[in-house]
Amino acid sequence: MTNLHRSLVLGCSALALASCGADEIVSPGTGGNITINNTNTPAPTPTPTPTPTATLVTPAAGCPTISDPVGLTDSGTINGPTGEYRVCTLPSRFTASSTLPYIEGLLYRIDGRVDVGTDGGPVDTGADTDVELTIEPGVILFSQGSGWMNINRGNTIQANGTASRPIIFTSRDNVQGLNTINSSGQWGGLVLSGRAPVTDCIAPGATPGTAACERQVEGAVQPALFGGATSDDSSGSLQFVQLRYSGFVLSGDNELQALTTGGVGSGTTINNIMSYNSSDDGVEFFGGRFNVRNLIVVGAEDDSLDTDTGVKINMQNVIAIQRPNVGDTIIEADSNNGLEEQTPRQKTQISNATFIHNGAEQDQAIRIRGGTDFAIVNSVLVDATGGTPCLRLDLPETIRAAGAGPDEDGPPVFASFVMDCATDFRDGSGGVTAAQTQAIFDGGSNNDAAFTNTLTMTFVNGSNENGVAVFDPKALAAFFNTPTNIGAAYPGNDTWVQGWTCNSATVTFDSNVTDCSSLPVY
Repeated sequence: MTNLHRSLVLGCSALALASCGADEIVSPGTGGNITINNTNTPAPTPTPTPTPTATLVTPAAGCPTISDPVGLTDSGTINGPTGEYRVCTLPSRFTASSTLPYIEGLLYRIDGRVDVGTDGGPVDTGADTDVELTIEPGVILFSQGSGWMNINRGNTIQANGTASRPIIFTSRDNVQGLNTINSSGQWGGLVLSGRAPVTDCIAPGATPGTAACERQVEGAVQPALFGGATSDDSSGSLQFVQLRYSGFVLSGDNELQALTTGGVGSGTTINNIMSYNSSDDGVEFFGGRFNVRNLIVVGAEDDSLDTDTGVKINMQNVIAIQRPNVGDTIIEADSNNGLEEQTPRQKTQISNATFIHNGAEQDQAIRIRGGTDFAIVNSVLVDATGGTPCLRLDLPETIRAAGAGPDEDGPPVFASFVMDCATDFRDGSGGVTAAQTQAIFDGGSNNDAAFTNTLTMTFVNGSNENGVAVFDPKALAAFFNTPTNIGAAYPGNDTWVQGWTCNSATVTFDSNVTDCSSLPVY
């Protein structure tokens, strides 16, 4: 079903004059009369068909009953441009598996921190709460300020929208129609906490990648821990989900982003995710082992994609587009923090991405560092600022040969990767030069640092992109599908963005869906 943007249609009073024709109209002075002289009796003017006026949403009668013993709290109604909605506030902690059904005229509110289940620790001891939160297609959840949701270890979320009815996490201001193209940071975000391996342990002396190695969600006042040794751990499923206007500062310099994963395992499904106008990173992946297909990040104010602390992840069909004059890097991979030799070493592999660096001039569009193993294939990078270097590699550990360190696969891999930037490479920290970075890039197959992009609609391939030879990503991992072209949107692979996304002044994905500043109405 097509998302419909509801609007008020005002009638035009001038229609009343249109039927007067050449009739004489005498306007009275004080105490005068109006005289209409008709010399001929004209044929009756047909009554005009009124322009249909969209019916605004009306509030649901009440909140549904769910399995959680605390249940939902009826918090009255909220008004916005699309109508009036019943507000049902979630419990601060789900202690029983529950379903949030789609009900016309109803929104769910995240008030402060909302936990799904209780943290079961890094190992399943049999005492897990095993709470599963199911969210039906079309459901809209909103929050404000420090509100955020955490799926604790040993618990799961099943938030599976559809192409025509995505699930939307957004802000109160979005509901009320108060947002502009530059709105952001209006609530926290969504966090998945799992038991897969991580590095950079918070416990002194803990061995990275083991059950003793845990990390804490940035900024959480009360501990929200993740990490363990279960590579195939499951945090549930996220599919066809939008996360809008996130990134609230929880404490100090720590803020959440639209989607944060911590120690998420390969049993987790993450597909068709859109992050819109996060005030921090678009998405940030801390440790874990999982795959992502069909990821869109628009308007992130820090990094579009941030990967860290030993994550091993494959991603295919990725679009990252910055707002004009807003945003830092497109990719920030790992950290230079003295822990570069910890294992598991990060290994991120991306195929079929289209990256548009459109923010203010920055030090680089893509920064790969910290000794990470990284691959970008079948992809396009455009610097629209005209002043940001495309690619930077930091530290000798990042570019050394395979086997030269623990869990070391060698220098970054680039294949069928084209870049359209005024400056292609720059010196990195730790003595890595632009020439060394270029040599690694040039050593890959079908790469082109002097590419001229012919993209249309900002992200859709043109003739130049479709003329680039393809690298088969199955050589990297079985997860990947073999594409027929590079880039994220090409003939035969350009409809996956339709239906479940939203539009903005930054980019239009589908003329039949709503603007991100409004809510869809079904």
